[in-house]
Amino acid sequence: MKIEWNKVVVDGKEYKIQDAVEKMTVPDCFVLPANKIWWGHWEAKFYIGNEWEELRNFFGWKGFSIQCFLSKEDLIKYLDECKTEYKKPEQPYKKAENMPELREERSKKIAEMDDIIQFTLNEQTQIAWPRVYVNSEDDAYHLIRELSLPNITYLSALKLQDSEGNFVYYFRLFVDYFWEEEHPYEIEKQEQEIQQEVTKTDEEKKQMITARKWQWKYREELLKLCPFCPITMISDDRLLIASHIKPRAHSNDTEKIDPRNWFMFTPTFDLLFDRWYMTFSPDKEMIISPWISKMTCSKLNITPGAKVPLLPIEWREKYMEYHREHIFKG
Repeated sequence: MKIEWNKVVVDGKEYKIQDAVEKMTVPDCFVLPANKIWWGHWEAKFYIGNEWEELRNFFGWKGFSIQCFLSKEDLIKYLDECKTEYKKPEQPYKKAENMPELREERSKKIAEMDDIIQFTLNEQTQIAWPRVYVNSEDDAYHLIRELSLPNITYLSALKLQDSEGNFVYYFRLFVDYFWEEEHPYEIEKQEQEIQQEVTKTDEEKKQMITARKWQWKYREELLKLCPFCPITMISDDRLLIASHIKPRAHSNDTEKIDPRNWFMFTPTFDLLFDRWYMTFSPDKEMIISPWISKMTCSKLNITPGAKVPLLPIEWREKYMEYHREHIFKG
């Protein structure tokens, strides 16, 4: 499967991306008992949002039944992103001791599946307005319930259309550690490693930990190289945030402090770039993840493919190549 900002190719068939629903959080009540945090009830139906025009335009009118699919490759990536949570759970799972074994079992199960895993979603019309729920009897839908870790998992969906006008929906699982790109245990471990370094003074360790959390250590040097946001042209340094290109967790010691491994962006674009929903081509064209809806792009006045002439990409080529190939959520 190949995905670009405006199309998806599945088994050699091309689909145009019509729109996206960006984030539907998976609650504890939806997941299977092995993943639960509370002993309370569980239910197969899934809440996709309240009754409103945009939701209906995306999924269909009351009583809809839609054809959907998951990607085996995406599920493997999701389990990899959750690896630390399985080994060192941050949440109080009722069966936390079973989590490492569960991940191994689930990884083997997914490895034996087809590349594209299809299912049908049906609206649950018996639910009182305005909340809209879906359900399915298909195995792929129950796989979502089996794999999802509550609260830190969310579903996104792309609405695709083929050349004959037929719609199909591409669902994907993502993990979000409470607005951190890394698991809390990994952050804590990195800070402990800094504290144990015998070649550094206490003050140096403190500065490194501060830089890890807030990215302030090299801000002044970076501002000399990037004194404004190249997208918005804002130069008020109170509104500028230093954004790693190659994430700190992926960088060696030199790359972590290299000012060329950073951009200065205003908060919205920092979040898009840091959360991997935006990147740039070698020609300074803005590449927006298809998992960002057209409505959001419109509200942000973002045009995929637009040039950012003042993007200081020179001397940052190797970092940008890494961001495009390994980090960007395409």
